[in-house]
Amino acid sequence: MTVRRPHRTARVLAVTAATAALAAGLTACGADAGDDTRPEHRSFALQGRTLTVDSDDSALELVPADGDEVKVTRWFQGSTVIGSDPRTTWRWDGDEDRLTLRLDCSGFIADCSSRHRVEVPRGVEVVVRTDEGSVRATGFRHGLDITSQDGSVRIGNSAGPLRVRSDDGSVKATGIDARQVSVRTQDGSADLDLRTVPDRVDAVSDDGSLDVALPGSAAYRVSSHTDDGSVRVSVPRDADSAHRVTVRTQDGKVTLRTAN
Repeated sequence: MTVRRPHRTARVLAVTAATAALAAGLTACGADAGDDTRPEHRSFALQGRTLTVDSDDSALELVPADGDEVKVTRWFQGSTVIGSDPRTTWRWDGDEDRLTLRLDCSGFIADCSSRHRVEVPRGVEVVVRTDEGSVRATGFRHGLDITSQDGSVRIGNSAGPLRVRSDDGSVKATGIDARQVSVRTQDGSADLDLRTVPDRVDAVSDDGSLDVALPGSAAYRVSSHTDDGSVRVSVPRDADSAHRVTVRTQDGKVTLRTAN
């Protein structure tokens, strides 16, 4: 007698196809933290004059504000089909003035998006360490030290010493009055627009074009180089100048020009 077995293979294929279709649908939708109409708010007492923000998988916006507390607003959207519910956490270490932001979004089909706005008391230096997510900082008059593993960095109207490191993402800084500027990217372009004559600028990239605009009211001691690309220098030059500018990339165009 012949025993007929259920068509298990067909059922597996049907389930797989349905799952793939569901995954494609969720991917097409895409979670957007901007859709969160009820963001959460927290405040933390700052003890010193340096704030450290340690973030993972979130877009960051940093702005100076009045008061003596760090104020954080969080937007979040997320879902998983199979797995634990997504969640975001914030932790404050008062001994180190460190704000840690984390997003846990794991599962068979996970779709999450988070964004944080951090209001920093005026006169405070800011250190940012982020593994994944864009960073935007505007209006700081003291030091900014930003390291991004994966995400763009945008800085506007900054006056303190500026240090930016990006492993994978572009850097754009405009309205910069800093005397000391250091920007390094491994894979991404850098676009810097300075409106005050700097003492020292270092812009280095492994793979990306570099565009640096400087005030034309001074001459600069320039060092520029690219292994694969063009070099254009149109700022006033003086080999003995106290204003030193180094612009180097391995693969990309180098432009050093007078600011408009």
